[in-house]
Amino acid sequence: MQLLRLLAIALLLSMTLAAPARALTLLRDPDIEYALKQLAEPVLKAAGLSPTRVDILVIDDRNLNAFVVDRNHIFIHSGLLLKMDNAAMLQAVLAHEAAHISNGHLVRRPINLRNARTAAGIGAALAAAAVATGSGEAAAGVALGTQTTAQRLFFAHTRAEENAADQSGMRYMAQAGIDPQGMVKVMDIFRGQEALSAARQDPYARTHPMSADRFRVVKRLADAYADRARDNKSHDYWFARAKGKLSAFQRAPKWTLRRAGEFGFRDVKLMREAVAHHRRSNLSRALKSIDAAIATRPKDPFLHELKGQILIESRRFAAAASAYGRATQLAPRNALILGAYGRALLAQGKVGQATKYLEQARARDGRDPRVMRDLAQAYAKQGNRGMASLLTAERYAMQGRMEDAGLHAQRASDMLPRGSTGWRRAQDVLSAAQYAAKQRKRR
Repeated sequence: MQLLRLLAIALLLSMTLAAPARALTLLRDPDIEYALKQLAEPVLKAAGLSPTRVDILVIDDRNLNAFVVDRNHIFIHSGLLLKMDNAAMLQAVLAHEAAHISNGHLVRRPINLRNARTAAGIGAALAAAAVATGSGEAAAGVALGTQTTAQRLFFAHTRAEENAADQSGMRYMAQAGIDPQGMVKVMDIFRGQEALSAARQDPYARTHPMSADRFRVVKRLADAYADRARDNKSHDYWFARAKGKLSAFQRAPKWTLRRAGEFGFRDVKLMREAVAHHRRSNLSRALKSIDAAIATRPKDPFLHELKGQILIESRRFAAAASAYGRATQLAPRNALILGAYGRALLAQGKVGQATKYLEQARARDGRDPRVMRDLAQAYAKQGNRGMASLLTAERYAMQGRMEDAGLHAQRASDMLPRGSTGWRRAQDVLSAAQYAAKQRKRR
């Protein structure tokens, strides 16, 4: 089964590594992820990759880094996204990582992994990422973790790979009409990092070795491709949406309000103001701003989703469900929106309806532990303790808490009909938890 395969991958990788490390958190926001998809699409197409299959996921980490772990996912740290000044710079990062996929550099990872024995958690990136490539059967994996040595060894590229990725990435940008100076500006950020001690370097510099020759080659290629660049207002807009929303949630509200209109798009300005007012607990002003943003783009599902978030976090559950319901009508296949709608319905006590939308969300994207938590609550409220324990077990497995996962998987196994789909899912988690326990004893 898919779940068993995911757990096996995660556990084999995580048990290869040693001491526990700080868990990394994925920032799951439908607006930001959609914006990144729009920015990535032209370079992915140029790289011969499918824009519908490659997801761009944001990790909540202020360090500057980006990496790939398989052919279907590019991870970018929130700190790097916020550091980018324009769409071309962000697209340069995406083009470079896409080149690592297209050029086959991932085949070296098993070798690097065997040497990465000083931290835990990298297996989770692979396991969580693999979910999207299957049917959406219960997600599992070990929580993303980080530790300097492990990331350096596991994600490190050789200088030859970096040079190849630079040249391929620049070619993709040229084919897509993206300003190649974006790549030059990104590399300029990291120039001189190799002269610093490893502890002071940004992760990107540690895993993507820089050199003066490499910079000169990129600069020369940028000059050669300069005539291929074309202005693209759509790219500018989606960059403003991604960076504008992320910064509004991560910077101080006062900072956001002072700079809300810096990108030049009225709806983005209003959206950022809504977030800032919401974070100041000023509901009336937040709603005034988000409603004004919606008036400029009434069929934008992500603005309705943000209104739902503002309302549900203000404990206005009925109004939140209405906003999320409208977002669901406009984006009926978006798992994050479906999950949020289910959460709002659950808060209203509409358990049956909530279960329906939460199950749809889980089936489309099993990487969101919030959906697993909410779905467990929904089943518990309906008296289905077996399914509640199963969802809790799977959520704990996803977060790397294998001992807790095993306890809940055993409860689910005892309560669910033997041979049923739920029972088989519980066996998968139970087997993985037992394997993890054996590995702990061996150490």
